[in-house]
Amino acid sequence: MHFSTIVTSLTAAAALASAQSTTTPVTGKLGDAKIVTNNPPSTVYTANLPNKNTTNVRGTIVASSASNGTGVVFTISVRGFPTSGGPFLYHLHDQPVDASGNCSSTLAHLDPYIRGEQPPCDPTQPQRCQTGDWSGKFGKISSDPFQATHTDLYSSLVPGVGAFFGNRSIVIHYANTTRITCANFVLSNSTSGTLPSGTTARPVPTGTGSAPVVTYTGAAISKVAPLGAVVLAAAALVL
Repeated sequence: MHFSTIVTSLTAAAALASAQSTTTPVTGKLGDAKIVTNNPPSTVYTANLPNKNTTNVRGTIVASSASNGTGVVFTISVRGFPTSGGPFLYHLHDQPVDASGNCSSTLAHLDPYIRGEQPPCDPTQPQRCQTGDWSGKFGKISSDPFQATHTDLYSSLVPGVGAFFGNRSIVIHYANTTRITCANFVLSNSTSGTLPSGTTARPVPTGTGSAPVVTYTGAAISKVAPLGAVVLAAAALVL
């Protein structure tokens, strides 16, 4: 009986240790994310989810600089979610949507500090989350329509740094990570009335998105790691 009790206790302790290890915050290979304090005033980027024949999800994401230049205020208004397959995920992705409108072209989450997707983000320590992991930092989408306003201290409106998202995209996923729809951010306003230095105008994709939907698992992401690594390495030089 005594031996059985010891074995049971050890098993319980091992299970607890395992559970704790999967929730321990992870620092990226380039350190924790840095708070962005120099976002230019009155700069606004907008992403409009396109009219796709593969989904009813529509909406707009507006990103503007905070009044003191610290962080970015994201205002999100999205509707038309499927009646099953949620709660839904949404993230900033590393690459823009290509001209075909296929969301697979956006590659992985925006992750300039090379943190990785696992273990899951701890929302109480957003500096140790991927910059683009909105679901991890702010929670998943569980209502339709979905409206929210988030201030992300770790996103940048300054071209040329890793946390800059103005030349990137937003992607909305099913709970199983299948991509539903996506859109590029486009500059809609700035104090100078022109594109910030280092930014180029990009047309909104006109594709119908009828290409096969791609489900991205950890293994699928690893297949694009070489290209992602190049992008991340380049970003690291300007962090």
